[in-house]
Amino acid sequence: MVGVALALGGFLVGCQPQPTTKQKLVVAIQPTLAAQEMLEKAKPLEKFLEDKLGPGVDVEVYVPLSQAGVIEALRFGQAHVAFMGAWPAQLAVELGGAELALAEVREVIIGDQKKEETFYFSYWVVTKASPFKSLKELQGKRACFPSAVSGSGYVGPMGRMVELGLLPKPAQGKEVDPKGFFGQVIFGGGYAQCWDALKAGQVDVAIIAGDVSEKLYNEVLASTNILEKQGPLPSHGVVLSKELKEPLRSKVVEAVKGLGAPEYRDLMRGFISGIFVGFKATDAQTHLGSFRVYLEQTRLGFQEQIRR
Repeated sequence: MVGVALALGGFLVGCQPQPTTKQKLVVAIQPTLAAQEMLEKAKPLEKFLEDKLGPGVDVEVYVPLSQAGVIEALRFGQAHVAFMGAWPAQLAVELGGAELALAEVREVIIGDQKKEETFYFSYWVVTKASPFKSLKELQGKRACFPSAVSGSGYVGPMGRMVELGLLPKPAQGKEVDPKGFFGQVIFGGGYAQCWDALKAGQVDVAIIAGDVSEKLYNEVLASTNILEKQGPLPSHGVVLSKELKEPLRSKVVEAVKGLGAPEYRDLMRGFISGIFVGFKATDAQTHLGSFRVYLEQTRLGFQEQIRR
């Protein structure tokens, strides 16, 4: 990984200018696929940014093995821009002194309305035939969560349980434990898997979120009753290292915002999310504030599987 190379200007004897060194801009993208595949897909992104930023900037796309790697790269100025999920973005701001500059606008469903927003909600659901009418009635029962690193499928729901007094806020150094309320906890691997488990009677309650496919969302809501909801939950964000200085910083923000044009939508859906629409200027307090509250309530720590 390469840090920012400051463009140095100078003059030879006789005032003849020396060639300047290009300024390096390293862009980190979330490791959703194997690194080589991601780098190949990122070539149009790299070209777009170089065209927008001009000949004095050399853009390099970087695919770390993990989101933790992105956070460290931002912290030490080895990456200057990163596309990140809400939880890693919050950690980059909190631990790495980074700045959240843009929020992803995405196609989400809020209630029964399809909208283009930077936030969404998730819901606790039971089958129509379920005898349970409130979340508190599910003590000792079986619950399915999509993933232990899901903001909408785990952090938000756990935070909501603390808000409702169904789980205590953990002591410093401890994490909230859903087994303190539920008799059995399953991490299904995704919303669809938890829905399958709920339909099959393997669990008593599951989570669905407004950022899943419209087909899955409508199928779940048509066949379930909502007991509780949590949110607003933030979409992905564009995070900047504190080492990215003006005037390049403002140019980068404007260039990235340009990726919201309709002709780049399919490209960006490979790096941000499958429901990407565009970007909106924001800051960490505005975009991540509600999520940070859930993290404070639950004291959950971010853990992930490293991709190679």
